[in-house]
Amino acid sequence: MPTYEIEGVRPVIDPTAFVHPDAVLIGDVIIGPGCYVAPACSLRGDFGRLILKAGSNIQDNCTMHGFPGTDTVIEEDGHVGHGAVLHGCVVGRNALVGMNATVMDGAVIGPECIVAAASFIKAGWQIPARSLVAGVPGRIVRQVSDEELAWKEEGTREYQTLTRRSLASLKPCAPLSEVDAERQERRVEAGDAEPLFARKSQGGKD
Repeated sequence: MPTYEIEGVRPVIDPTAFVHPDAVLIGDVIIGPGCYVAPACSLRGDFGRLILKAGSNIQDNCTMHGFPGTDTVIEEDGHVGHGAVLHGCVVGRNALVGMNATVMDGAVIGPECIVAAASFIKAGWQIPARSLVAGVPGRIVRQVSDEELAWKEEGTREYQTLTRRSLASLKPCAPLSEVDAERQERRVEAGDAEPLFARKSQGGKD
């Protein structure tokens, strides 16, 4: 994977973490045990320090960066969706930041919070634990429900499994020119994760 040192400071990656070969890590980046870093992530530790703690994940096309002297942190079991931007902030333990959300400097997303997709979290905002936040600018809508938290935790476990699957089997290959007979009967064995709306629909909820 493209990892770069700057002024003698190198990224650190725990052996049980998976960082995709197409992610870019620069300088003061620390990836903890069991973490997953997806393709096309840019983790630029050329000003502040970037930390992913145990079991956290950051998905495709995300950016982490921060001002000099700051730490940008994803706490244990934090979950950051595709295309999100984290700048000088903290994503709390077991919290979720949705796709294409932006979290600004000095903001702290409390434990077990859910930040909805495409939300904007203003600088310095301290969000209480287990808040559901949505909008531009973001606002607290209500508390995260038990169902929503369970769904979040299941999704995070799927990414922790994906870390192990990727370490064991992901490798470059040449594509096939057509769908073969085996493909007709076989899909990637990827667990039972589903969108939250689908689960609510099955339960008869709006």
